[in-house]
Amino acid sequence: MRFPPRAILLLTLVFIGLNLRPFLTGIGPLVASIAADTGLGYRGLAWLTMLPTLLMGAGAFLGPWIQRELGGRRIVLGALTMLGLGSALRIAVPSGSALIGTAALCGMGVAAIQAVMPGLIKENFPRGVAPITGVYSAALMAGGAAGAQLTPVLADIVGSWRGALAWLAAPAGAALVLGWWVLPRAERASAGHTAVAVLLRRPRTWLLMSCFGLVNAGYSSMVAWLPAYYLTRGWSKAHSGGLVALMAVAQAAAALSLPALAARSHDRRPWLWLTLFAQATSFAGLAFWPDASPRLWAALGGAGLGGCFALSLVVALDHLHEPAQAGALSALMQGGGFLIAANGPWLMAVLQERSGSFATGWLAHLACVLLVIYLVTRLAPDGYGAAMNGTQASSRPGTA
Repeated sequence: MRFPPRAILLLTLVFIGLNLRPFLTGIGPLVASIAADTGLGYRGLAWLTMLPTLLMGAGAFLGPWIQRELGGRRIVLGALTMLGLGSALRIAVPSGSALIGTAALCGMGVAAIQAVMPGLIKENFPRGVAPITGVYSAALMAGGAAGAQLTPVLADIVGSWRGALAWLAAPAGAALVLGWWVLPRAERASAGHTAVAVLLRRPRTWLLMSCFGLVNAGYSSMVAWLPAYYLTRGWSKAHSGGLVALMAVAQAAAALSLPALAARSHDRRPWLWLTLFAQATSFAGLAFWPDASPRLWAALGGAGLGGCFALSLVVALDHLHEPAQAGALSALMQGGGFLIAANGPWLMAVLQERSGSFATGWLAHLACVLLVIYLVTRLAPDGYGAAMNGTQASSRPGTA
C-alpha cells in the first residue's frame, strides 16, 4: 500500500478523533434517566467517567511498548473495534455494573488510540506538529460536543437512553473502515523500553504528567457533573446537555486556534497561562455565581481546557526531536496525567455527598488550576535540553 496523500491521512485522523469523546460526554445529559433505571448513585455514576480515564492513563503508559510490538496501524484499528463494540453493547446492559463494564471497554480503545496518535502526528507531519496537533485535539472536542448534544435527542427518538448510547457505535465503525483503507503500514516504533525507562527518570516527565493531570481532572468533572449540576438547579436534560455541547465547541475552537497561534512562539507559556486563567474564571463562576451566566462559564471552561490540552501535547512534543521518543514522552504525560484526572469526578461526587453542593468541587478544581499556573513557570523552552539530558532533546522547540 502506497503512503496516502497527507490530506486524506489528516481527514482520517480527524474522523478517528471525533469518536474518542462521545461515549463520555453522552452520559451527562442522560444521568437522571440512567440513575433512575440502574439505581446508580453519584459515586457509581462517577465510575462511568473515572474508569475510562484511569484506563486512558494505564494505556498511555503501555502505549510505547505496544506500538513497538504491533505498530500504530494495528493498534488504532483494534482500538476502534473495541470502542465500537463497547458502545454497541450498551443497547442491552441489564444493570449499572454492566454499563460500567462497557465504559471500561470503550476506555481501553480510546486509551490505545490516544497513546499512539501524537507519535503518528510527529512522524507524518514533522513540520506541522503544532497546528496538526491542534486539529486533532479540536476533533476530540468537537466529538465531545456532538455526543453531549445528540444523545438526549436520540434518546427521545428511540425512546431509550440505552439505544441512544449504542448508536455511537456507528461512527466508530465508519472510522474503522476508513482507517483500514488509509492508515499507512509503517515500520514499528523503535523507542521501546529503553527510551521509556530513561524518560521516567526525568523530573520533567513527572512535571508534565502533573500539569496535564490536574487540568484534565477539571475536564473529567465538567463532563461528568456539569449537566447534573444544572439539573439540580431546575434545567432540563436537553438544556443541561447543551452546556456540555457549548463547552466542547469552545474546546474545539481553542484547541484548533491556539496551537496555530502559538506555532511561531519560541515560548508556549504565555498561551498556556491564557488557557489556565480562562479555566480559573470558569470554576470561580460555577462555584460563586452559577446562575449569573452559565453559558459563559461553560464556554470559558471549554476554551481553557481545550486550548490547554492541545498546547500540552505540543509542549511535550517540543521537548524531543526524534518522533518515537517525542511520542513516548507524550504518551507518558498522558498516562500519568489521566491517572490523576480520573480522580476528578470521584472527588466531586464525594464532596457533593458531604457538602450537599457541587460548588465545593468546583473550588477544588480552581485550586488545582492555580497550582498549575505556578508549575508552568518551569516550562521555559531554553531549559528543554537540560531537562531531557540523556535523550535527544529538541534544539528548536518553537519550530515544531
